[in-house]
Amino acid sequence: MALLLLLFLLLIIIPISLLLTLSLIVRPKPTTIPIKGRHVFISGGSSGIGLALARQAAAEGARVSILARNPSNLQQARDSIRLSTGVDVAVFSADVRDFDAVKRAVEEAGPIDVLVCNQGVFVPRDLESQDMETVKSTIDVNVMGSFHLIKAALPSMKDRRDRGPGSIALTSSQAGQFLTCGGKCCAKNQRCTQYRKICISNHGSTDEMKGCLQWVGIYGYSAYSASKFALRGLAEALQQEVISENIHVTLIFPPDTETPGFVEESKIRPEVTNIIAASSGAMKADDVARKALNGIKSGSFFVPCNFEGLMLSLATAGMSPQKSALMAFVEVIAAGLLRIVALFFQWNWYDSIAKWNRKNK
Repeated sequence: MALLLLLFLLLIIIPISLLLTLSLIVRPKPTTIPIKGRHVFISGGSSGIGLALARQAAAEGARVSILARNPSNLQQARDSIRLSTGVDVAVFSADVRDFDAVKRAVEEAGPIDVLVCNQGVFVPRDLESQDMETVKSTIDVNVMGSFHLIKAALPSMKDRRDRGPGSIALTSSQAGQFLTCGGKCCAKNQRCTQYRKICISNHGSTDEMKGCLQWVGIYGYSAYSASKFALRGLAEALQQEVISENIHVTLIFPPDTETPGFVEESKIRPEVTNIIAASSGAMKADDVARKALNGIKSGSFFVPCNFEGLMLSLATAGMSPQKSALMAFVEVIAAGLLRIVALFFQWNWYDSIAKWNRKNK
């Protein structure tokens, strides 16, 4: 009898009590962010997931603006969206590293309801062999570019006429994949020479990246990992700053995505990185964009796009906001087990690095 009572407590009473407690303390509270009839502004919107997001938002009745560096690619994206949806989108050419240029574009676009910071850049290389200009440019585009976009958009977002919930989404990464510039050099399978051979897709997009670098640092991605870890810190602090304005922050974590960059990255990254960061399979840009847009509309803080991403988000939830009591319950229950799994992964990675070093040094 005592054993049955103990099992009843462990399996029924304690889980229900925990779930009820979590439902009272999760913050911010659940919300729904409408897209139809609202202004969605997407940086890195001329290709990849940025373009797919713009297309899907336009199809759902949003007024869409896209920003990227290359005017020609922007026009092609605009024509593509018009052809597939019958909707015209506004296009703005600006370098996200230039705050004044970003501010002019945002002001010209008009008040924003949903901002998606989707730009990104990186070169897979160990820090010792990577020049500091490359490191600085990676931080400038990935981190400062997001600061510039958010800083420029916040005044109009706070003054939204309808006062409905707004959203700021940051496209992070489930890891790193080589980006191509989308120009002639990439068509010839050559590395971009602009910005000291930093591969850029119109200053977008982090959609063309793979693995787990937002949560886990990987050999060969020191600068890129630092820039993506920074986005999480930005998102967590920013959510506290803007929640009183009914603005909700979202971090999107794309996995491997089928783009030209997916093929190119493996050609230049360090050999040991290939050993550690083996691909778990690629998703189509439209599928990733669909999950991302659904996550934005639900106001979720974390938006993983596949099973591996979900497991990583559970394992690294830490002090991040959580709106769902059920997901908070899963995070609490899974934390210990996933920590053990993570330690096995780390053991495997360090063992692979040691074997590679013994073989090559």
